[in-house]
Amino acid sequence: MSKILIISATKGNNLSLAKKIGNYVSIDNEIISLEDFDMPLYVPKTEIIKTDIVKILSEIFIQSKGFIFCAPEYNGGSPPILTNAITWLSVSTDNWRSTFVNKKAIIATHSGGAGFKFLTSFRSQLEHLGTIVYPRNIVVNKDKKFSDQSVKDILYEFEKLIQT
Repeated sequence: MSKILIISATKGNNLSLAKKIGNYVSIDNEIISLEDFDMPLYVPKTEIIKTDIVKILSEIFIQSKGFIFCAPEYNGGSPPILTNAITWLSVSTDNWRSTFVNKKAIIATHSGGAGFKFLTSFRSQLEHLGTIVYPRNIVVNKDKKFSDQSVKDILYEFEKLIQT
């Protein structure tokens, strides 16, 4: 299992970013947009209603060895759709960390600003879930364009980690 799951929180700029990144991933990968998974808003009392869509998304995550998350900074943090998905995934298995523990991840963002607050807060959340987060991020914004060479360099090292 060396599959990398590339997750876009949205269907706009971050899905475009996910597809650009996917062009440089040399091992088996899949690109998804969370907007394609119509999950209800997580409320503790709805936890007993684990919808089929949550089960499907959970299985996709479980079958992946690594993740590349592409999401915009939203009000100084993670977009609600990403937070909701992470929450559902954490209650979809017997151990709340099992979907993420010891998996490797890269965080990428295409944001209106620098995206620093999203990168920092989401790194902390993933590490709390047991994910090993690669130290380099992929950042695109109005001042920083997509760099083919930078992405190639980051993915080269990341894929070595995935295959170990």
